[in-house]
Amino acid sequence: MDTRNARDGYVARSAPVSTMQAVVFDEYGPPDVLRLGERPLPSPGPGEIRVRVRAAGVQPADCATRSGWFAQRGIGVAPFPRQLGNEFAGVVDAVGDGVVSLIAGDEVLGWTSANAYAEAVVVSVEQVVLKPVMMSWAVAGALSASGQTAHTAVQALAIRAGDTVLVHGAAGGVGTIAVQLARLRGARVIGTASRENHDHLRSLGAEPVLYGAGLAERVRALAPEGVHAALDGSGRGALDASIELGIEPSRIGTLVDFEDVQRLGVQAIRSQRSRERLQSLVELHDAGRLRVHVRDIYPLAYAAVAHRDVENGHGRGKVVLMVYEEKGFAL
Repeated sequence: MDTRNARDGYVARSAPVSTMQAVVFDEYGPPDVLRLGERPLPSPGPGEIRVRVRAAGVQPADCATRSGWFAQRGIGVAPFPRQLGNEFAGVVDAVGDGVVSLIAGDEVLGWTSANAYAEAVVVSVEQVVLKPVMMSWAVAGALSASGQTAHTAVQALAIRAGDTVLVHGAAGGVGTIAVQLARLRGARVIGTASRENHDHLRSLGAEPVLYGAGLAERVRALAPEGVHAALDGSGRGALDASIELGIEPSRIGTLVDFEDVQRLGVQAIRSQRSRERLQSLVELHDAGRLRVHVRDIYPLAYAAVAHRDVENGHGRGKVVLMVYEEKGFAL
């Protein structure tokens, strides 16, 4: 795999018109199983568009797929070689029959299912929205899946004005957006994070607290009147700590610890995606009311390093893979 740094000026190679480069893997394992491979260049069918990808967000779910964690639980099993990536931004370069709302050259962002780490992707026209002119490619590539997951969670937990909400893993890609959406609803937010991310959480309007042993006591000290809802984006005992705080189980949701859902009677929250949901997030960002923090970017060939970055578990915001054009960075 090419491991040149993103800032060294890596550019995508000129692929034959019938093929493209994509990140693939032939077996489950550590990040080093990821490699660049040749894949057929997809063509859009009726109601579909083809997008030349400029940026693709990297999610913990991508790492769980690559490592085999999902497959061990019978989730998303598919034949090898496999691809990854559920959110992207890019430029429309072909449209299928019946598509009238978009044309070649339109800049869009959207979501897909395990194929965004590539030079091109084909999706339904209903899976994209127009990218605002002032939104960077990196931010556009990082918003679609994580943003909609956070939006789904805030709705599922019925967050409202006056609530005190505990967000576990608040500095992560989903967590940072969930914090902001809860604040926009008028809630007070307490967020768990490593100490180095506490100032970042304060900048988003959250009150930071260290995760780990003694979490419930630290949260009680901040909110002696109690906590109304909790979102678990980290695992690591977060659900048990939320129950210990006396939160009603129906208002506790997890994005990661599905194995304890039935035991504790809490919600398993899975992202519900729609064009309308994504458009609302884009409009919030365009109005300056929603920030998307991208902590690092890597070229497509650097996917293994990007996965190691995400699996570190202590970074804030999102990691993004970029597909660079010959004229320079797609930022």
